[in-house]
Amino acid sequence: MSRLLHRTGLIAPRIHVLLVVAVTFVALLVSAGLRATPGVLMQPLQMNFGWDRATISLAAAIGIFLYGLVGPFAAALMLSIGIRRTMMGGLALMALATFASLWMRAPWEYVLTWGVLSGLGSGAVASVLGAAVVNRWFATRQGLVMGLLSASTATGSLIFLPFLAWLSSQGAWRPVVLTVSLACLALVPLVALFVPERPEDIGTRRFGENPDTPPAPPLKQAATIGLAIEVLLRASRRPVFWVLFGSFFVCGLTTNGLVGTHMIAFCGDHGVAPVAAAGLLSMMGLFDLVGTTASGWLTDRHDPRRLLVIYYGLRGLSLLALPFIPFEGTSLAIFAVFYGLDWIATVPPTVKLASRAFGEREAPIVFGWVQTGHQLGAAVAAFGAGLVRQQSGSYLPAFVIAGAMAVVCAAVLQLWLARSAGRPVSGGFA
Repeated sequence: MSRLLHRTGLIAPRIHVLLVVAVTFVALLVSAGLRATPGVLMQPLQMNFGWDRATISLAAAIGIFLYGLVGPFAAALMLSIGIRRTMMGGLALMALATFASLWMRAPWEYVLTWGVLSGLGSGAVASVLGAAVVNRWFATRQGLVMGLLSASTATGSLIFLPFLAWLSSQGAWRPVVLTVSLACLALVPLVALFVPERPEDIGTRRFGENPDTPPAPPLKQAATIGLAIEVLLRASRRPVFWVLFGSFFVCGLTTNGLVGTHMIAFCGDHGVAPVAAAGLLSMMGLFDLVGTTASGWLTDRHDPRRLLVIYYGLRGLSLLALPFIPFEGTSLAIFAVFYGLDWIATVPPTVKLASRAFGEREAPIVFGWVQTGHQLGAAVAAFGAGLVRQQSGSYLPAFVIAGAMAVVCAAVLQLWLARSAGRPVSGGFA
């Protein structure tokens, strides 16, 4: 269908490149919105079914973990069967899983639909998708575009959470589920219509590419599982992989696992209504759209290692401060702005480091494994914070531990930067 639109002259090739970015942005946005929805459902499910918070958090943790674990296999699948088919399959599974949850009655059904199945589907439409699209469609401006696509994960919160919180304001959960399911389903035909497999399919080249550059050689390895494992084995022999994996573990621990999953409930413990708390997350999403796009712009111009030191240090300090500030409008708004600018700002420099160290063809798969570290950290925070709250009656220990880990991460990255001074971005612990 994409080729037909191009041949009929309805869409110019350069405009089609922008459409690919736009559809990818929306797909990532909806996937992130789905992964953030358990934070909205936590209190309504507790009210309607009597499930404890640790049980509800378990489903969120499993979904977040699979969202990351599927990443490298999805990246390999994109190389084998194509980006478009992988996107469509992931979106269809997300729609099916969330729609099926309308009939759930037991906790295991919630874990199956919102944990296992939606985790597998959303994992195919995750940050690795952005990395694959950027590498395939852009020769220049990669950091800026990756920043924009990464920001869509927080923009998902910006668009979805206030509306979903409003739908659940009277304790209802089914309207929330149905809205997410329909949003996922509506994207499937848009991907089929506007996302060609590669630039050559519509008679153009990668954005900014020299016309004399020879096309990339065809992929020789098509076994998806084998390719993902093979790349992991090669990458894991290099210390730079573990630096990126470990830092992204902390990234997940301090963002969607903790704040994305538990912020509404944390605010509720301090008397803040769910709609107002969702608005706080939306403000974070709005400023992350600015911060992460700016991070992509900075990544094109500065050493990404230095940017990561700054990002993790500032994030850690903001989380350490949060439990001790007054939970009222002005203080929370200041936190939302400060923290929001840094929410996913780590993604563009991390993708750039992976691309420089492992090459453009394997970088999306390597980043998929690094993203697994992110979601593993997020899963630990999603379940651990719920368990801490249930056992101690407070979220304070969870936020203090997460903030301290971010500060330690910044210190480790500073050591990496100091040891690799004077060497290129692909150097250091490479």
